Amino acid sequence: MQEVEPSVAPAPRRQPSPLERLWKELLEPVVFAVLVTQFLVTMVSVDGVSMMPNLRNGERVFLPKYETWLHKAGIGQFHRGDIVVFKPPRAAAAISPHLTKDFLGLWTYRPFLIKRVIGVPGDRVRVSGGEVYVNGQLLDSGWTTNYWLEQGCWDTVSPVANQAAVSAEGILEDRAEVTVPQGHYYVMGDNRTEGGSEDSRLFGAVPLRDIAGRAAAVIWPIMQKQNLSYDCAMRQAGEGSGENELAWRSLTRPEAFSKLGQ
Repeated sequence: MQEVEPSVAPAPRRQPSPLERLWKELLEPVVFAVLVTQFLVTMVSVDGVSMMPNLRNGERVFLPKYETWLHKAGIGQFHRGDIVVFKPPRAAAAISPHLTKDFLGLWTYRPFLIKRVIGVPGDRVRVSGGEVYVNGQLLDSGWTTNYWLEQGCWDTVSPVANQAAVSAEGILEDRAEVTVPQGHYYVMGDNRTEGGSEDSRLFGAVPLRDIAGRAAAVIWPIMQKQNLSYDCAMRQAGEGSGENELAWRSLTRPEAFSKLGQ
């Protein structure tokens, strides 16, 4: 007669403690998200028209944050032509109230801006007649000025079109040419209309510590209208017209930047 082994009841499963549940269900996802967005990758939304025609209001861009941490550790640097996201200096509130926001007098919030790197540490940047010169060499800005010529509002006469530093509430002194300090970057918006961009011409070069990262690609929306007009009088973009096109794209440096110094 075949013998039957007695069944063994499984050991009772240990229930997680309240602290374990708190970590697993709430804290772990939050910590993971913070680590990813602070040290690996993140996304930001473009707000405004200061980077037209190359970036549109409402587009979302991808930032490889690990690059920034490497640069801050002394490994590599941002390059001329890169598009970067950064915080403006606190003194920029004197230029325009929206550049800094006071929170109940306890701390000052500085909304992120997005602009293009024109000068890296040690570069001499000069602005004259709407043209930009780096280390005495004319930068061919056709990748943006051609669009503003078509719109009929490329700025060649205002103070920011003729000086690399424009006095604004005592933040800067008027200077036709500036030398970018070590550990800083000179940035400008692609919008070359009068008042189209508040950038290093008004608040100076941006320190590396205030740069969040390089905008590497547009990842949203998926599709958008091809032709985007700009109302020069109202200083605002139109709705776009024509056929839809794929909006996803890599944000590469314009070729003109690679020719500097050749």
